[in-house]
Amino acid sequence: MRVAIFDFDGTLYSKETFGLMMEHLKNHPLHSKRYRQFYRAIMPPYIGSKLKLVSVKKMRESSVQAYLAALESFTQNELEAYFREIADRMHGDFNPEVVERLKRHVQNGDYIMLVSGAFTPLLHAVTENLPIRTIIGTEIPYAQNILDHRAKISHIQGPLKTEKIKQALAGEDVDWANSSAYGDSHSDLPVLELVGNPVAVRPEPRLRAVAEQRHWEII
Repeated sequence: MRVAIFDFDGTLYSKETFGLMMEHLKNHPLHSKRYRQFYRAIMPPYIGSKLKLVSVKKMRESSVQAYLAALESFTQNELEAYFREIADRMHGDFNPEVVERLKRHVQNGDYIMLVSGAFTPLLHAVTENLPIRTIIGTEIPYAQNILDHRAKISHIQGPLKTEKIKQALAGEDVDWANSSAYGDSHSDLPVLELVGNPVAVRPEPRLRAVAEQRHWEII
């Protein structure tokens, strides 16, 4: 079995999900008051990351956790509807060349995976019209159908992406040498290095340097 693994932000989707999520909360007709709580929570780790006192990984984890905390008391249905509102704003910003590649992989019989740090219900909503077999994202914890904003989440990024991919494909005979992966960030390296056909999509400078040195394809 060949797989084709796609990152989301900056790759399949040309923009950054979290910025759109922040804007959506800030301007929401019903929930905008929650934005102040979220903003206060993210400023310390954000400033810490700028001062090199907090790692980017930790800052991202804290920001994602703070976003869920701002949505406390949401039921699962309310949260899924909220993320669908965001998804409806995203469809015009997909990377057409990467979407075309995805469809080509489907025609070639490859197993399509989407792996991202974005929240899983958002990923499902925004890609519901794409032929993706497995979606791996940041899961949202619930307690009795209510968002459990105090539960520590497992933010999918860096090496954890590779771990989750291998878990999802456990027991499958994967032809890694002829499989493909697409990513835009240096943090996507563990996934790109899994396959024989890594593709750097509009890569940030550090990933571009690696891709050029190793003669990887660059979109």
